[in-house]
Amino acid sequence: MSLPLVTVVIATRDRPQMLREAIASVRAQDYAGPLEIVVVADRSEPDPMLESDDGRVSVRTIANSRRPGLAGARNTGIEAAHGELVAFCDDDDLWLPGKLVRQVAALAARPDAVLVCCGITVAYDGGTYDRVLAATEVGFEALLADRHTELHPSTFVARTAALRGAVGLVEEEVPGGFGEDYELLLRCARAHPVLNVPEPLAVVRWGTQSFFFRRWETMAAGLSWLLARYPEFESSSRGSSRIHGQIAFAHAAMGHRREALGWAGRSMRRNPVEPRAMLALAVAARAVTPDRVMEALHHRGRGI
Repeated sequence: MSLPLVTVVIATRDRPQMLREAIASVRAQDYAGPLEIVVVADRSEPDPMLESDDGRVSVRTIANSRRPGLAGARNTGIEAAHGELVAFCDDDDLWLPGKLVRQVAALAARPDAVLVCCGITVAYDGGTYDRVLAATEVGFEALLADRHTELHPSTFVARTAALRGAVGLVEEEVPGGFGEDYELLLRCARAHPVLNVPEPLAVVRWGTQSFFFRRWETMAAGLSWLLARYPEFESSSRGSSRIHGQIAFAHAAMGHRREALGWAGRSMRRNPVEPRAMLALAVAARAVTPDRVMEALHHRGRGI
């Protein structure tokens, strides 16, 4: 049986060197089937010098034709994809060679599934930290309870027809695009199992190059939107407490003490030991700076 064509969508914006490294990591896949890389330039001009076709891997560049931002750029790539499967790779991340082989096989074995993820290696400040979820399948309730950062968008491989049809495209209405990947996982898991290959097969590079780095207002708005969109969070004390705590931390980081205390209180009523709420209170009290907290977390391969 022939292997399916996989379209790899790389949304990019002003990171030419990292983009070339991301493309090279996709080219280095040991997947025996055909690959198509679609580089989507967001709020920038496509670079035709990147285009090539060696018979196994083709690269083409297009401009984002939808709403500016990561979600619109990814959707532009999905709409332009020729592959039966579509995958995402952020322009500051890298794939390890065995990624597609394992993920395509996982989807082939489960025709009821439409999306598969894998573990990641977080690279930050010269250190690396593996983040691997042991489960091979993640349901809707589990995703409400825990975002599972291991299920990073640079690991997503999905059936193209599902994203163009029943599941739908990446949500472009999320304020600032914060959490659009999590929203897609939730929407997918409502009707289909989300599969996972429990191996670190992608390298996620954290640092100041991230367009969400320390964007607290965007974080607060995006997570508030997510709570409103998914009332099911009310049924998950762990999940709602986590998101309330994240919003509390964002407000504390912006110096919005009253808002931080309110969100932290709501978080702790659902889970009295939610660590994000406690960190938000510490930042609001100026016992520690948000940068100090984030640096400590990142050095453990974690975020807020």
